[in-house]
Amino acid sequence: MKSGAASAQRPPWSTDEAPIRIGVSACLLGENVRYDGGHKRDAFLVDVFGRFVEWVPVCPEMELGLGAPRPTMRLERRGDEIRLVTPSTRADHTGAMRRYAERRLKRLAADELSGYVLKKDSPSCGMERVKEYEHGTATRSGRGLFAAPLLQRFPLLPVEEEGRLNDAALRENFIERVFAYRRLRSFFARRWTVGGLVAFHTAHKLQLLSHSPALYSQLGRLVAGAKTTPREELRRRYENAFMAALGVLATRRRQVDALQHIAGYFRGELDPPARRELESLIDDYRRGLVPLVVPLTLILHHVRRLDVEYLRGQVYLEPHPRELMLRNHV
Repeated sequence: MKSGAASAQRPPWSTDEAPIRIGVSACLLGENVRYDGGHKRDAFLVDVFGRFVEWVPVCPEMELGLGAPRPTMRLERRGDEIRLVTPSTRADHTGAMRRYAERRLKRLAADELSGYVLKKDSPSCGMERVKEYEHGTATRSGRGLFAAPLLQRFPLLPVEEEGRLNDAALRENFIERVFAYRRLRSFFARRWTVGGLVAFHTAHKLQLLSHSPALYSQLGRLVAGAKTTPREELRRRYENAFMAALGVLATRRRQVDALQHIAGYFRGELDPPARRELESLIDDYRRGLVPLVVPLTLILHHVRRLDVEYLRGQVYLEPHPRELMLRNHV
C-alpha cells in the first residue's frame, strides 16, 4: 500500500496560487453602507475566513448612488411583478437596480469569483425569505433584486447568506463548496484531458460520496463514457453534477460510510489495538460523542505514517484549510 516516493506530485488544480475571490455584501466587512449609515461586520468572515480569500465587496444601493444614510426600501408585489420601492417617498428603484445589476454582474464575471456571501433580509441582497409586501401585508417569500440575477447568472457559484453561516453544518458546506469550485474551475481552465478528468474525479471520490452517492454514481458514468461525449458537453455536465453533489449536505451516516471506507485501506497495515482505536473513534463520531475532526486526525496520522498513496490523494481528508477548524464543529 505504500507508494514508491515520499510524496506524489500534486496536480496543478490543487496548487493554484491565484487569489480566491469571494463576492460579499460590503456591510459585512464593516463598511458603513447600511441604510442607517452603519454596518453589519461579521467577525468570522473578516477575521477568520478573510485570511484565506480576497474579498470583492459590493453594495448595490450605495453603488446605485442612494447614499448612506438613506430611507429604507422594500420589495412590493404588484401582480406578477416585484418592485423595489422607498415607502416614505414612493420612489421606485426597480429599473435602475436591474440595469445596475446587469452591469455589475458583467464586472463580477471578470473577477472569476469562487463564492459569494449575501446580507440576509436585504431587499437588494437577500437570498431568500426577504419580506415582500402586497396590499400592506408582508410575507417572507421574496429575493433581493440584486441577489436574484446574481443567482441566475452564476448558477454553480457557491452562494450563502451570512445569517445561515452561523449554522456549523451550513458554514462547513459553503466553504467546502468554495474550495471545490475553485479546484473545478482551475482544472477546466487548463488544457485538460479525459485522463486528467479521471484523476480529478478519483481524487474527489470520498468527498462526493459523503454528500451524494447517487450523484457520485452519475458522475462516474459520465466519466466512464467521456471519450464518446463532446468535450464542451462533458465539461458542462460534469460541472453541473459535481456542484449539485456538493450542494447536498453531508449527513453523519454518509460521513461514517466514508470513514469506514478509509479504514478498509488500513486492513493488514494496523495492528489489532490500532484498528480497535480507529473503529472506536469512528463509532464515537457516529454516536455524536466527538466531532468529525477526531477520527480524521487519527486517519491522517496513519495515512502519513503508512504513506497510503490513494488516500493521500483524497481531497476528502483536507477539503479546506485546517486553520478554519470547520470540522471541529460538525
